[in-house]
Amino acid sequence: QGKILEKTGLCSQITFGRYVRQGRKLGVDPKLFIQDLQFNKVPVRVYQPKATSDGRRRGIIFFHGGGWVFGSLDTYEKVCRYISRESESVVVSVQYRLAPEHKYPAAYEDCLNATIHFMKNTEHYGVDPANVIVCGDGAGGNLAAAVSQTLAGRSDLPRLRAQILIYPALQALDFNLPSYQQNHGVPLLFRERAAFFALQYLNGDALHMQEVLEGSHIPPDMRLKYRKWVSPDNIPEKFKVRGVKPLRPTDFIAEVYETVKRFCEPNLCPLLAEDAIVHQLPESFILTCEYDVLRDDGLLYKKRLEDNGVRVTWYHLEDGFHGIISLYDYCGFSFPAGKRGLDSVVSFLKSL
Repeated sequence: QGKILEKTGLCSQITFGRYVRQGRKLGVDPKLFIQDLQFNKVPVRVYQPKATSDGRRRGIIFFHGGGWVFGSLDTYEKVCRYISRESESVVVSVQYRLAPEHKYPAAYEDCLNATIHFMKNTEHYGVDPANVIVCGDGAGGNLAAAVSQTLAGRSDLPRLRAQILIYPALQALDFNLPSYQQNHGVPLLFRERAAFFALQYLNGDALHMQEVLEGSHIPPDMRLKYRKWVSPDNIPEKFKVRGVKPLRPTDFIAEVYETVKRFCEPNLCPLLAEDAIVHQLPESFILTCEYDVLRDDGLLYKKRLEDNGVRVTWYHLEDGFHGIISLYDYCGFSFPAGKRGLDSVVSFLKSL
């Protein structure tokens, strides 16, 4: 529908998508105190349990998904309320700037700035500064991973207690990993859309999408360098049983690389961070879905974290698809797998 409206000149695909995805304003929650604030000029929504607590609570900074292009505080209202209520935590939902109007690194900078502000002011919200967690799904998982890496070496702030990455997007080098091949046409995230969103975030347009999908955008020497981290060889064999085709290398196109070379920056593609950073990361929770093009991003990062001595809790939804968590109680329906995934996040939080 968005493509049709764009071709007729009525509105862009992205404008239509935002309209469809906008959440409804919810009524008062009897168990939560909810307020809209600004953290370092970034809009946030803070959820605080009303029940009294024996001590300081854990704090969760939540970055919503939506391909860096969609999503809002309202879209993830039910998810954040559920996490706050069920884990008895203070949740801060961050409204970062969206692409294509605001290109990389705008979203990353907003998430980082909001997180730092919260970490410096935890006492105002009854939060234990040693128990702050970053969390996000999809593009939000990307932002949580990037923020976590940036803060890993900071000595002027408390160490993050954990990171929760829900089917995160972590690399834009290879759109032909097994999960991309197997799930290229599975809703809610098609293979082409994954590249479309990454390019919107990077450049504010989707030019060279076909070359990026084919892999012509990465120089051979760089592809070789990153093969130790981004490779089908690092994916467990059981995830290849639905079929994987070996693909012949495509010709490198230098002018395309010039427009997308920032894909090699870890703040944009956290899977490419050096070991010196990765080994400093906090305890991690990674959720993957079998029917998701981003499944292998999560599996590859799980391996990187474990190889660097980081404790990882991994939860795999065998019957899950990309975006299933965001559909929790959406328009009156909910997928059982999405509820299980959300409850696995809550269980992890309670274990900290």
